[in-house]
Amino acid sequence: MSDQSTALSVEQNGINSIDQSEHRGRPRDLFWPWFAANVSVLGVSYGSFLLGFGISFWQATIVGLVGIVVSFLFCGFIALAGKRGHAPTMTLTRAAFGVTGSRVPSALSWLLTVGWETVLASLAVLATATVFRELGWQGGDATKVVALLVVAALIVTGGIIGFDFIMKLQMWITVVTGVLTVVYIVLTVGQIDGATLAAIPAGSTPQVMGALVFMMTGFGLGWVNAAADYSRYLPRSASSAGVVGWTTFGASLAPVILLLFGLLLAGSSPELSAAIALDPIGALTTILPVWFLIPFALTAVLGLVGGAVLDIYSSGLALLSAGVRVPRPVAAGIDGVLMVLGSIYVVFFAADFLGPFQGFLITLGVPVAAWCGIFMADVLMRRTGYSAADLFDPAGRYGRVRALALVLIGLGTVVGWGLVTNGFAGWLAWQGYLLEPLGLGGRDGDWAFANLGVLAALVIGFGGTLLFGRAAVRRQEAEPLADGDHLTDVAPAAPASRG
Repeated sequence: MSDQSTALSVEQNGINSIDQSEHRGRPRDLFWPWFAANVSVLGVSYGSFLLGFGISFWQATIVGLVGIVVSFLFCGFIALAGKRGHAPTMTLTRAAFGVTGSRVPSALSWLLTVGWETVLASLAVLATATVFRELGWQGGDATKVVALLVVAALIVTGGIIGFDFIMKLQMWITVVTGVLTVVYIVLTVGQIDGATLAAIPAGSTPQVMGALVFMMTGFGLGWVNAAADYSRYLPRSASSAGVVGWTTFGASLAPVILLLFGLLLAGSSPELSAAIALDPIGALTTILPVWFLIPFALTAVLGLVGGAVLDIYSSGLALLSAGVRVPRPVAAGIDGVLMVLGSIYVVFFAADFLGPFQGFLITLGVPVAAWCGIFMADVLMRRTGYSAADLFDPAGRYGRVRALALVLIGLGTVVGWGLVTNGFAGWLAWQGYLLEPLGLGGRDGDWAFANLGVLAALVIGFGGTLLFGRAAVRRQEAEPLADGDHLTDVAPAAPASRG
């Protein structure tokens, strides 16, 4: 999308609307960042996570495909708002929540992306240490410290330099990890045992629903809050169908392949499946020949870095949208420090990975799902672009606070947390308080781990906005533009200022 000198220049745009003179690229360029962000071999480990819900191989296959593709389709739809609004996701959210009210979903988005980048960085460090041990080298604390420094440097550098560097980096990560992942599959395909797979018993409807929600929160719903960040530079003339299609395809392709292979491996070996729960990446090295351990480490680390780079970039934008007034590169640096501190805890002090990981995904997945429903409904109702000036003016057409959106995200969260449980994370035992009153068997019943709260929050946000928000959107679009202002899908009369 840019030449080498541009790719190495620190991006100056922050949460502002991108000036028309900087619009560039094609929808198919979106394939590279989304594929690279989701090609991580962690996708193989999701096969074990999914079977852990007590469902059969074929149930897991169907649930995995639906959960991945549908949730990334949400990302594609939100990416369309980026092309129309030429601003980051959380800037455009101001149209639905108000300029000040949007700080609530921005803070949630920041927590989610910082959490994800911490998880990915930690896994990269743990994978490196495991590979070193398998090779008979020193895989102790010293190795972990060096690995953390290298991984953090790669991630933070990408987040600070910004958009063009990330797009270029993701293209190379896509090529390298794509090839090495194919080699990994070829080397380990002999571990598959069809008879063992066929013998896995089928699960109940609540177990299937829980697995579906887990897949949606682990994939697309973990990215919806950042989806417009990477389409905002596209020109107004870019194909809308192409934006949705390339985002969905690029994000879904690798996870679908990796998940299916992960189901085949984990379903063939209960021992491997149990090991993955403790070390999701490192456990995959135990079935590899020694000569491929170094290429595997490269595959694992680059794949995880590819996702974490997008997270740290978007977390910096979310931090700015939440009201922190610093330059975008500084915001990315702040998040990098938090990522390192979180990774130190996960790598050196946490006794378990899967439990806290599931708790993190489901707990934040509920309010993020409510926001996703609100934002998608708001985008669906809009007939024109956004007012570039009013996105930053509390006295403008979008207002300071839109009560409807805040009520819906609050209601969705309260209802949602009442319908989810996190038995592996003791500090979240208070959740699930609506399961007993609604006759769903309480926290120990069949529906306890179906995680219906995520879907309930999504429906509350989407349905509530469609039912009660249409009139407000029409009033916003009917207001005349102020002098010097312009709609983001119409060429401005003068260069827009940076925010």
